[in-house]
Amino acid sequence: MIRLSVFTAGLLLSIAAQAATTEPWQLPIAVKKLDNGLTVVVSEDHSSPTVGISMVYHVGMRLEPQNRTGFAHLFEHLMFEGTPTAPKGTFERVIQGGGGIFNGSTRADFTNYIASAPVAALEPILWVEADRMKTLDFSEKNLANQQNVVKEEIRVNVKNQPYGLFYWTDLDALAFDKWANSHDGYGSFKDLDHANVADVKAFHDTFYQPANAVLGIAGDVTPEQAFTLAQKYFGGIASRALPARPDVAEPLNTKGRMQQQTDPLAKAPALAVGWKMPARDSKDQIPMMVLSQLLVGDDASRFFQGLVKGREQVLSIEGGVNYPLGTDIDYAGPTQLVLFTLYKSNATPDQVLASINQEIAKVAADGVDDITLRRIKTKLLSDWYGGLESFLSRADTLAKLQTMWGDAEVANQLPGWIEAVSADDLKRVARTYLTDANRSVIVRRPVAAAAAKVAANSPNTTR
Repeated sequence: MIRLSVFTAGLLLSIAAQAATTEPWQLPIAVKKLDNGLTVVVSEDHSSPTVGISMVYHVGMRLEPQNRTGFAHLFEHLMFEGTPTAPKGTFERVIQGGGGIFNGSTRADFTNYIASAPVAALEPILWVEADRMKTLDFSEKNLANQQNVVKEEIRVNVKNQPYGLFYWTDLDALAFDKWANSHDGYGSFKDLDHANVADVKAFHDTFYQPANAVLGIAGDVTPEQAFTLAQKYFGGIASRALPARPDVAEPLNTKGRMQQQTDPLAKAPALAVGWKMPARDSKDQIPMMVLSQLLVGDDASRFFQGLVKGREQVLSIEGGVNYPLGTDIDYAGPTQLVLFTLYKSNATPDQVLASINQEIAKVAADGVDDITLRRIKTKLLSDWYGGLESFLSRADTLAKLQTMWGDAEVANQLPGWIEAVSADDLKRVARTYLTDANRSVIVRRPVAAAAAKVAANSPNTTR
């Protein structure tokens, strides 16, 4: 065991020395803004005759209309319902017929539409993307169809699932005060049913336009070719005035918040724990990324080793910054570091929370040793570079960075920011953000367990 430990330490120190002397890999990035405001980001790579495409619109759940919860997600579905020029089914035939794949997703601050295909399909894909940016088939039939689809998705993922994503929707509602940050982005059935064609058209006219979009293209294409095609298909689409973005910022909480829930489908009790996080692009964002990896990033993390393996209080623990809907860097408004854990019946929520605090306190007091810090940074850098290998993921990452940060070059700057994080940085952010005063907790118990707890705490009235 001693020999293994010495070998491991030597290996990590060797990696650290190599990282310090190796020239960092630079991702090729070219950016151009068209006259109508559409920003195009291109990463040229001829290692495969394929391309990845991402169209990111700077609107998500945070900006959907009040009393229309879930509307941004509903609108994402409607984007696949066809246009007057390309009826329903055309989008699928163009991309899949060209050998490609596609998808879309809605997040707090953006909605993205992604595709990957052989390079020969690039031009047709840009044509259909531009076509649905111009207008959609705004019909009652399409709206009703997708309202039912979204409601069924909510039934499958929330209403008929144990725990039902309460560590996202319910935890945000508990932790945040402004409606933009706290409401249920999946949406209520009542609000979804109240959405009408006029709402859909107004949302498209306001947000789905060149000045509010970034087109990312990665793969077997030169920047000149990509910019020419973008101008050909998107250049003639007129931009409209964008509304002023609301102030969604919130301070850290100054008093802990807790809520008790029951779950008829759950078999084990669960905890959702969240702490409000530093703002995007603040000095604490990247240190918090590193701290999150240390605490909850994988099975080597402090929480997993301390609570699952060591104290054996919990069955599982997962989470991270901006979990479960995003990553440490693709948010623009307030977010949380979230934990979702199933704990054992012989443990109590207070015991689990105390154990979490003990692991945080170790970092807040002592930081981490050099070998551990190097291991964490190596893991983050490996994941970052690995995520850029796929042209689809690369195009999407660059488009999101351009949207959230205003600069796709963050992709090349991030590794240096990670390397610059020190043990003192981790101590600072642990002390600042991972406090009881800034913490929100939801305890969710199976119905049977909750009933037994009530009975145990009730006065004995038998004679």
